Amino acid sequence: MDTILEARLHTQQKSSQNGRETSLWSSGSGMKLEAVTPFLGKYRPFVGRCCQTCTPKSWESLFHRSIMDLGFCNAILVKEENTRFRGWLVRRLCYFLWSLEQHIPPCQDAPQKIMESTGVQNVISGRAPGGAGEGQVPNLVKKEVQRILGHIQAPPCPFLLRLFSWALLRFLNCLFLNVQLHKGQMKMVHKAAQAGSPLVFLSTHKSLLDGILLPFVLLSQGLGVLRVAWDPRACSPILRALLRKLGGLFLPPEANLPLDSSEGVLARAVIHAASAPLGLWTGALAVLRSLRGWGCSHRVCVRVQLAQPFSLQEYTINARSCWGSRQTLEQLLQPIVLGQCTAVPDTEKEQEWTPVTQPLLALKEEDQCLIRRLSCHVLHASVASSAVMSTAIMATLLLFKHPKLLGEFSWLTEETLLRGFDVGFSGQLRCLLQHTLSLLRAHVALLRVRQGDLLVVPRPGPGLMDLARLSTELLPAFLSEAVGACAVRGLLAGRVPPEGPWELQGIELLSQNELYRQILLLLHLLPQDLLLLPPCQSSYCYCQEVLDRLIQCGLLVAEETPGSQLACDTGRQRLSAKLLWKPSGDFTDSDSDDFEEAEGRYFRLSQQSRCPDFFLFLCRLLSPLLKAFAQAAAFLHQGQLPDSESGYVEQLFQFLQDTAQEEGFFECADPNLAISAIWTFRDLGVLQQTPSPAGPMFHLSPTFASRDNQEKLEQFIRQFICG
Repeated sequence: MDTILEARLHTQQKSSQNGRETSLWSSGSGMKLEAVTPFLGKYRPFVGRCCQTCTPKSWESLFHRSIMDLGFCNAILVKEENTRFRGWLVRRLCYFLWSLEQHIPPCQDAPQKIMESTGVQNVISGRAPGGAGEGQVPNLVKKEVQRILGHIQAPPCPFLLRLFSWALLRFLNCLFLNVQLHKGQMKMVHKAAQAGSPLVFLSTHKSLLDGILLPFVLLSQGLGVLRVAWDPRACSPILRALLRKLGGLFLPPEANLPLDSSEGVLARAVIHAASAPLGLWTGALAVLRSLRGWGCSHRVCVRVQLAQPFSLQEYTINARSCWGSRQTLEQLLQPIVLGQCTAVPDTEKEQEWTPVTQPLLALKEEDQCLIRRLSCHVLHASVASSAVMSTAIMATLLLFKHPKLLGEFSWLTEETLLRGFDVGFSGQLRCLLQHTLSLLRAHVALLRVRQGDLLVVPRPGPGLMDLARLSTELLPAFLSEAVGACAVRGLLAGRVPPEGPWELQGIELLSQNELYRQILLLLHLLPQDLLLLPPCQSSYCYCQEVLDRLIQCGLLVAEETPGSQLACDTGRQRLSAKLLWKPSGDFTDSDSDDFEEAEGRYFRLSQQSRCPDFFLFLCRLLSPLLKAFAQAAAFLHQGQLPDSESGYVEQLFQFLQDTAQEEGFFECADPNLAISAIWTFRDLGVLQQTPSPAGPMFHLSPTFASRDNQEKLEQFIRQFICG
């Protein structure tokens, strides 16, 4: 605590010396709070709200401001008070008594309900394609239904569930210090369950531990038995039989058969009937598990994070109204990259990287689009719910060579909280840094420079890739500012040398239209799985948000020319026939829908003392991805094509590793970045995919077969990279 007070006193003294200079690390509202560090416990944002545009009723009804004031609880802490009994013997048997008191609803008639469901009866009677009316005997179909149902699930055994809960409680207490659960998030889940609608929990970190931990946590909170869907290929037959008795679900292999297959029709009908009484498709809830080591050298703490529930029925109704015209990345960017035009098309980017499976292809095209956009919404909510860990902040500071780790760590943690992202740690600053460095001891070197002080240096070599991978957890909190900073870098690339002084770059005037164009170009270039923009938000709305963030954090200042209307004067703005935002961002109850943005607005880079470091920090957040894209463009004339996707990924990854050895920049030598670059180039029309007997093959498109166009592509990407 003394360290924190000293750091804050030092910050206040430095602020008084700088006078009226505003903070570069402000919140989204432009307000700086006095004490918000998590070590003092005075401020912690509530994360994971659902989309207000697509699910406004859920956004309002399943949330209350008092929820934010609720703290955390330990889900595996069971005491005498958690049982109905008291006494010294109860204190020794509280785990066993607690497991006996858990409510496990019976579901003995579930097989009969599934057999009597409308979909299964249609298949048995022959009214559906693939039913008994097409040559199959009804009794044989019934036996097939029972076989598929036996593969999917089995009636849960209450005795095994209670025994497993008791054993798991003891195991988790031996494995973890605690399992943190936000009481406010659980209150939202209980409120959604009281409405009578069944819930489906979507886990974004699928692992064996999730399948065991999440059902236990929800059972301990009084939500009943969670039916977990397991991959049958990942379990042995004995384990599958045990998990079915504990409430596990396994999809049959027939579910992936083509649409015209009678076995596939029957299997999908049984799956639909089996999921209905269990409540798997009426509601939706995004779940994120954050498991990181901190607190002790032997045991760790687990954080289970739940996003706000929302109604799937409400989403399907509202989401369809937000669909507009879209174009491929090739239509949007290729003419601009080749210099054939300068105007950015007034439409959204169509980029779907969702894995194509047979169950997805079995749906209509409109329903496929709905599922893809729902998955984007869920991933966006899960990233917003993800707590930033201390290792991510420390890795970022080490990669960007910040000189004072104590002050910068507290500073960066505070700004992460102010941007509405939670952190998964707390404690005294010096102890927290010591523990974080112990977790990163394989990637850093500690040198004692004087009494009581240490010099922390990242180890050169491939270990930098691990630090870069950890630092990406911090990117969502600063993504808008990072996109804006790289766009400004691209705008200044043709005017000021990158190595020029900051004062020289601050002389240049940046028009609002030019900034919008550069931000749009970068948004189209960046992959969709990085941005995770909600489908209901247009790119132009996001451009305005990026520009607002740059102004709020102090990087850009408005340039007021003599005789022009002030940027803050909105009273005399004229009405325009063209809306400022797209239909997907339409606000029907707003009185300013037709206000035209003031023409001729210009900005300059701020000349505050911390601006250059902050600008470089933001640009470096996207540097690994952009440098990987640029090196992939330089590799086009060296790659051995045609080749399969896996083969070309291996070629590019080897090239990234060789380049990293030469330049010493290992952050972009990542196989995931190689895959992202290849997929982006495929959407851009640089690479073309053709079928072959050995599988899809990549080859270079005729447009980018010339070295000149390859250099144009590389130059287009490198304009956004800050050296």
